[in-house]
Amino acid sequence: MLKRASGGVTLREVFMQSRIMLAGIAVAIATASSVAYCKTAEPSIAPLSMQLTRSGETLLNGHKAQAAIDQFETALAVDPRNTRAYIGIARSYDRLGLPGRAVKFYREALAIDPNDLTALSEQGEAYMARGAVALAKDNLERIRKLCQSECQNAVTLAAAIEKGPPATVTAAAEKPAPKIN
Repeated sequence: MLKRASGGVTLREVFMQSRIMLAGIAVAIATASSVAYCKTAEPSIAPLSMQLTRSGETLLNGHKAQAAIDQFETALAVDPRNTRAYIGIARSYDRLGLPGRAVKFYREALAIDPNDLTALSEQGEAYMARGAVALAKDNLERIRKLCQSECQNAVTLAAAIEKGPPATVTAAAEKPAPKIN
């Protein structure tokens, strides 16, 4: 039979209580380490802002970039911390052929979350569209540091850098400046 410890409790009961306490401690440690591992805590975005962002994404997928921009801007009026709305505006300007404006809105998203891999990657692609290869390479380096291994965002941006800037940008850079007499 099991011997009773002090207070009328068996050794088996003491052992079970110890296991329960150890399990609780293990859960607490796991929770603390997962919170410490998370680099940025995503702020909770107002539901209406997220709804407007989804509406803007639908419009953008339907090739209605200007209407999408209006939706994204309304989403930002509701909640200015909505990085998806900034990225949506940037994508809209990319679709309109305005990579300079796109870069600005990717920068806004990165001001909120400097580790947003989507914003870094797509901003790098917009830099390439403008011929800013060095800036695109800086973004690629940041992405690789954040991923700590090859990730899809790094692969996509590396391919854009490898492809090089568009011919129109390259031709404009090679065109000699006009002579002023």
